[in-house]
Formats: sequence, C-alpha cells, structure tokens
Amino acid sequence: MDTAFPRAVPGERTGTGRPGWSGLLPLDPNPLLTRPSDLVRARRLAGLLRGGPVRYRDLHRLERTVSDLLVFHLDDHASAPLVVKHPRSPRAAGSLTRGCAALRELAVDDRFAAWRRLLPSAEELRYDGRLLLVAERCLPGVEADALLRRAPGRTWTVAVAALAAVAGLHRATGQPERADLRTADWVDARLAVLTDQIPWCGGPRGAPAVRALGERLHTGLAGRTLTAGRTHGDYHPGNILVDEADGAPSGVIDWADSLPDGPCAVDSYLFVLALRQQRERRELGQIVAEAVRRGGLLPEDRALLGHADVPPPRQERDEALLPLLTWLWHVAGNAAKSARYGRSRRWVAGNVVPVLTEVTRR
Repeated sequence: MDTAFPRAVPGERTGTGRPGWSGLLPLDPNPLLTRPSDLVRARRLAGLLRGGPVRYRDLHRLERTVSDLLVFHLDDHASAPLVVKHPRSPRAAGSLTRGCAALRELAVDDRFAAWRRLLPSAEELRYDGRLLLVAERCLPGVEADALLRRAPGRTWTVAVAALAAVAGLHRATGQPERADLRTADWVDARLAVLTDQIPWCGGPRGAPAVRALGERLHTGLAGRTLTAGRTHGDYHPGNILVDEADGAPSGVIDWADSLPDGPCAVDSYLFVLALRQQRERRELGQIVAEAVRRGGLLPEDRALLGHADVPPPRQERDEALLPLLTWLWHVAGNAAKSARYGRSRRWVAGNVVPVLTEVTRR
C-alpha cells in the first residue's frame, strides 16, 4: 500500500528529474512576504469557525510551514482554544487530508483506546469553496524539542518515554512480515520520489547513487522479517508534546505521513536520529552519512534504541540498513510534501548529497 506518494499532484507540474538547480525556491517561506496575507486569511478562517468577526489579537503562533500549511492558535476566550490548519497549496491540502483520515481511523479503532488521549481531535473539518480548514483541540504540554533545548539533561528520560509510547502503538497493530515482499512500497516508491522531486537525484551524480541505495536496501532486506503496523511516519521530538514537569508524552501531532502498514522501526529510528541532530545542531543527512561511514550508530544511540521495539542494532548484518531506510522515508516524505525541499540547495546539500555520496563509497 502506498497512498502517501502520488507521482503527480493535482494543480502542479511534476518534477522533470533533470540535473541542475533550475526552479530554485527558498526552503522557508519568507514571513515578510507571506505574513500579511496569512493574517488576513487566518482572521477569515477564524470568523468562519466563530460565526462572526474575530480580532487579530486572538490569533496566536501564526506560521507558514515549509510544506505551505498555515497554522495558528485561535484563543478568543469564547470557547476552548483551537489549533487551526489551512493549506496554501495543493500538496498541503493532500497532506492535511491524509492526516485527518489517519486520525479518524485511529479514533474508531478499539486497539488504540490507550492512545486516544495523545491524539488531536478534529473539532471541525470544513470545506467552504477553496477554504479547507481543520480545527483541532489544543493538546496539553510543550514540544519535546523545545523542552530539551532548555533542559538537555532531561534527554534520556524524555526519549525513553517517547519510545515507549510509540512502541505501544506498534504493539497494538504490528505483525511480522517478510520485508522483501514489501520493498515495492517501502523502498521503490520512495526512491522514485527522490528522482522525481529532487533534481540532483536525477542528475549524473545522483541517479547512480539512488540506484546504489536501492540495491543496498533490497539486499539488506532480503530474507529479513520486520514488524509492519501503524506508523506515525514523522515521529521526531517536534511532533511529540510532553508534560513539562515529568516529561511524559501528552500528545502526538502531525499524522500526515501515517500508514496502517509501514515498517514500525522507522518511527523509533527517526526519533533517535532526530535527537542526535538536535544535540549536534547539524542536518539529519550528515548524521546518517556518518552512521553509514562508521557502519552503525553511536553507542549512546544504540543504547537508547534498546528501549524501543526494534531489532537490537548489534544483531544487524548491516547496522546502517535501518538508519538508511529511515532516512529514505523521511527525505521522500518531505520531498513529496513540498517542492521547496528538492529545490533548496542548502537542504539537498545537507540532507541528500552526504548520504547518497557515502552509499556509493561502500
């Protein structure tokens, strides 16, 4: 099953895969250019929800994400605060719709009863002409990445709790499956996204490297059994809310990349790799490239994965295999969400080139 990666996006032209840097976009939307129109749009959206005019001062934490999703908090004391999401591009609309569908599935499945307190609940999903919006209740807690920037000494406790939480999600749905029977979905479809959406990956250096990565993943997954089940798909500290007092998870957000039958290991590995990225203030691709170069993760990261529901790293024939699979899911997921990723020199240089270059050396 591979519903998250369409080869063509309605309303957009598909990538050509040509080499070079044509059609470059900055990775982050420029707030000086987007904020005025976003404020007007946010006030209009809030008015639809409240049934009348809303003051600008009742709109908080307004931002335009890299994937062109307008997000803000509506807190006018008229009722419970809401997180409001509105897509500003066709891809963002697809991402928002997929996330809502995943949450609806989780909400009605009794296997997730223990997890429901961690899930955003959609108070309203509205289509009004072109104004698609989703309003969710605000979950308690603070983002784990923000907490750990302030209190890095709490990293181990917060990480163990977050890994235990997602392990519960996997246990509720997971089944052992032969990985070589799933490579069309788990590997090939995502490699195709790299080629389609990242010009460098279709060029003279990138194309052979993408093929080499595919061969390594196919070889490594042959004869392997992995747990397949409900995956979050983007399980990093920025998407986990935690209680500020004890660090326990209080919410998990952004389910656009969730699948009912993904490789569960990618959730745990992404969380550990993203922690390393945050601590060292480097790009994820640089972290993964070093793991490929040394033949595995650092001892501290291996120890942390010992608290997760994944095969022990030291029992892997190729200790870099699951980090590479996780990296592929993360990078392909980003590239599918927004053309900004594939057209950003900085993002490609920091997240794509180092890993694929290292793969070709081994």
